Amino acid sequence: MNQHSRKHPVARRLVSICVAASAVWCASATLAADQPVVGLITKTDTNPYFVKMKQGAEGAAQKSGAKLLTAAGKFDGDNASQVTAIENMVTAGAKAILITPSDTKAIVPSIQKARAAGTMVIALDTATEPQTATDALFATDNFKAGVLIGQYAKAALGNKPAKIATLDLAPGISVGVQRHNGFLQGFGVKEGDAAIVCSQDTRGDQAKGQTAMENCLQKSPDINVVYTINEPAAAGAYRALKSAGKDKSVMIVSIDGGCEGVRNVKAGEIAATSQQYPLKMAELGVEAGVEYAKTGKKVAGYRDTGVTLITDKPMAGVDSKDTKFGLDNCWGNK
Repeated sequence: MNQHSRKHPVARRLVSICVAASAVWCASATLAADQPVVGLITKTDTNPYFVKMKQGAEGAAQKSGAKLLTAAGKFDGDNASQVTAIENMVTAGAKAILITPSDTKAIVPSIQKARAAGTMVIALDTATEPQTATDALFATDNFKAGVLIGQYAKAALGNKPAKIATLDLAPGISVGVQRHNGFLQGFGVKEGDAAIVCSQDTRGDQAKGQTAMENCLQKSPDINVVYTINEPAAAGAYRALKSAGKDKSVMIVSIDGGCEGVRNVKAGEIAATSQQYPLKMAELGVEAGVEYAKTGKKVAGYRDTGVTLITDKPMAGVDSKDTKFGLDNCWGNK
């Protein structure tokens, strides 16, 4: 058997069967064998952000005639499940894999193996460490998203002394570090500043966000600004503040711009949020994967998928859109 024959056993079998079969059956079978296969691996399948990302990938795959394989971690930070998913997708013939890495460093060896096997890998939303471990990154500028809500919070607080709580993601995950650092720069404070009175990790989870906020209130009851890594954590923080009777006196700012998050901005539970567009990330990723499967042409580098500050109480000097815009565009949903 020559090398070409070894690489295409399915095609060889189809040719043999087609000798005795109808032309219509042969055409459809050959099309199935040539169908581009693209994989999508998200951090979880419960966070609405990643649900929307999956919807975007499904729509793009259907439009382009690609087969979409999907998988997710059991929780944010579940690297083992993502490793298994990469291995399974490569075995299943995926020409491209789109991934939001849960552990931005630990996933790198698995990504390198996939790329060595000829699979193009694109990071969505969250960059690996190093970023060059993937062929490309389609994502919000997470640092900029943090800067925007930091600038907004500073302007909205005015001359009041800041008492800041940061409800973060988890240690060492790039998206959380970038958003946190962006917020600090936008607000005009540095790590360790006396204005930061409490910092807690939430893993972007609503229940953990509520617990973190309760802990921070016990430590410093006079908190007046709360930064949250995402809107589920913000929803948890709001519950804790409301239970403590502080929901009217504490400002929450966040990042994601999901439909529920924007509704919470409209309701006054969140003062402002930086909206990003996961549906767009997924659509672009599938399109790039199909292009690679068909032509061998890879995408490379970083593609910024945009960020917009959403608030109904705009501040001078900080560009923003209102919640009507936010609801019309939440997560890229037109």
